[in-house]
Amino acid sequence: MDMQGSRQLAVTQQQAWDALNDPAVLKACIPGCDKVETSGENQYAIGMALKIGPVSAKFTGKITLSEINPPASYKLSFEGQGGPAGFGKGSAAVTLTPDADGCELSYTVHATVGGKIAQLGQRLIDGAAKSMAEDFFKRFDEEMQRQHPESYAAKMVMGDVEAEPESCAQNAGIPVWVWIGGAAVLALIVWLGS
Repeated sequence: MDMQGSRQLAVTQQQAWDALNDPAVLKACIPGCDKVETSGENQYAIGMALKIGPVSAKFTGKITLSEINPPASYKLSFEGQGGPAGFGKGSAAVTLTPDADGCELSYTVHATVGGKIAQLGQRLIDGAAKSMAEDFFKRFDEEMQRQHPESYAAKMVMGDVEAEPESCAQNAGIPVWVWIGGAAVLALIVWLGS
């Protein structure tokens, strides 16, 4: 499965980078996540519960960052196991580009899955992956609003961001670690959702 996209964030490139590399922020923003811990240099262990259609399982995995260029970009590889439910592995590239409105987060994810999850059908898997990604972006945007209210207040005064948090979330983005940072999150979402 391949997935790519971009999101506009009201925060600066450095603020987004810091949040996407903060295990506590990622744990709070990744749907079903109960563990994001440093396990070595540029490596993280992750645990999360996932339900796609009739298949639900607890997944554990690891994420390794490479080609790190703070605060602009990195690549990550990921792999995880969900017991009989299946497995997933893949890679993601995340880029943060500063602009007049804050920064834009862009990501590209390549993932493969196997086991029961792979048997569910592409439509169900794609729908679950998109839903998880949107949920992550909404939570990430809310966390950025909480941590950096001045960035969002400035945008609201200028009329660039609507006052409703729900509307702000639709215009904001991640990523990813993407899943660590925005990259890790999206990679896991795609990987588990493929």
